[in-house]
Amino acid sequence: MPRSLRRTGALGACVAAAVALSGPFPASAAPAAPAAPAAPAAETVFTLFAKEVPSGESGQTDQPPEVGDDFSFAGDLYRAKGGEKAGRDGVTCTVVRAGTAGGDLLCVGTFVLTGEPAGQLTGQALMAFTPTGQQPAAFDIAITGGTGDFKDARGFIRSTPDGDHERLEFRITN
Repeated sequence: MPRSLRRTGALGACVAAAVALSGPFPASAAPAAPAAPAAPAAETVFTLFAKEVPSGESGQTDQPPEVGDDFSFAGDLYRAKGGEKAGRDGVTCTVVRAGTAGGDLLCVGTFVLTGEPAGQLTGQALMAFTPTGQQPAAFDIAITGGTGDFKDARGFIRSTPDGDHERLEFRITN
């Protein structure tokens, strides 16, 4: 079963335009004013590298996973492989579908970033797993919220295996 959830991505935020009605007409007869164009959402893009920290547990059993099984892991985040530490993460995954051909994991995690930008990002992904435990080449993690510099954040993180690290490409809109 895969032990990593390290891939999260980008989702745009739309700005609603207020529509004013004019004239002494009943609402059903009043012409709608054209909507103002939405302001473009600001996008922040950056890459970090995650390396899982040892937990002291093997996480491996001879039993096939069953619905409700779960596991957790944590990692350190770096600006470059072997470079400056930029934060940490924590992830919990639960088996939500299981069968002889594999199943699905629902993974929820939090990324705590220090420096510039700083704050927390939360994300989640539904990931397929196979009986061999082979990880996908890349997957996206939906950003579901944030704090600090990431208040009102939406977007995704693309997670791609990169040797003993995971390459995390953040695409965030506010």
